[in-house]
Amino acid sequence: MRTVTIAALAVTLVAGSALGQNANPPASSRPNNPALSTTGKNNSENPVAGANSFTRGQAKARIEKRGYTNVSGLKKDDSGVWQGKAAKDGKPVSVSIDFQGNVIGR
Repeated sequence: MRTVTIAALAVTLVAGSALGQNANPPASSRPNNPALSTTGKNNSENPVAGANSFTRGQAKARIEKRGYTNVSGLKKDDSGVWQGKAAKDGKPVSVSIDFQGNVIGR
């Protein structure tokens, strides 16, 4: 009787352990965050305040890469956002680029 009880206990422990392993899905081998894996799109509709490490030249180049021309007057404000003037589709706009690289023209 003791052997049957030990065998039953062993089966229960193994089955319980196997079921517990399926409770949580395995970790992904790569990130699956479209907000980070897409390029050329903002992850915010407004500039995000933060320590901006872009130089004036880098900020201008990133703004131009997004289709703006005649970029001028770039100055970093107290929030760490580069602000300036540019043109988009021939129309003058105010433009900004934050530390995340979000380019916003209005």
